[in-house]
Amino acid sequence: MTAQPPRPERSGPETDSVTDLSPFKPSLVKAVFRDVTPMHLSRSAAWAAASVIRTVLTEIIDGARRAAAAEGRKKLVPGDLLAALDRNAELEVGNKWYDHSPTFRGLTGVLYDAEGVIVPSRKRSRSRKPSAVVGAHRFEAGVKKLLRSQGATAAPAMVRDLDGIASVFLTDLARDAAVVTREGGVARFGTAALVMSGEPVPAPFLNDSLRAPSARKRNGRTIGRDDVLAATTMQLFGGNLRQRALTKAREATQDTSAD
Repeated sequence: MTAQPPRPERSGPETDSVTDLSPFKPSLVKAVFRDVTPMHLSRSAAWAAASVIRTVLTEIIDGARRAAAAEGRKKLVPGDLLAALDRNAELEVGNKWYDHSPTFRGLTGVLYDAEGVIVPSRKRSRSRKPSAVVGAHRFEAGVKKLLRSQGATAAPAMVRDLDGIASVFLTDLARDAAVVTREGGVARFGTAALVMSGEPVPAPFLNDSLRAPSARKRNGRTIGRDDVLAATTMQLFGGNLRQRALTKAREATQDTSAD
């Protein structure tokens, strides 16, 4: 019996080189974008967004693992999340989740109304209208897969917080990407970078293809990869995390078809 020739490797977003980049599938990303905007999301844009959220959560998990290791633990708890955010301000993303989660209660400050009365904590919404908080459970499987890939385990409360941060961050990313698409570029949006005293100011991360609306063909109805990358620069204010997220997103989409 003659040996069968090896099957050629498939190219495109189904290959391991791309799918391994993110446990969050394009179908989930598109569902979140549909909650925000009726605009069409291109395939490469979906993979870029999935890669960005994976990079952000990986950095958060890595910081939490270091905090847990300092206390001789392997299992991550919400306290490790707080320690990671406290040590690295770049990781403070998905801020709307902080008002919802018990982990952050008391850390965001007590709110008072005009009469000096304490404003009660926001209650869990019962509305059927989709929102980043209500839809956070959609990220649980991806969060658990990402934790396993990092060799980490986490308490249910920690998984819940990672779910919520991912949901809020991706929702905000979708909103900004839609704005960029409508506006035709990000030339009017400023950027910021964290710089330690005495360190040189890093070079700007927005290249000409993101800044100049005339550099790309646009129909104003489709969110493309570059729109997602531009939105990433708006959501991630820290230079190091932002640059890693942009680099990983470009790598994740280099084999996908053009928008």
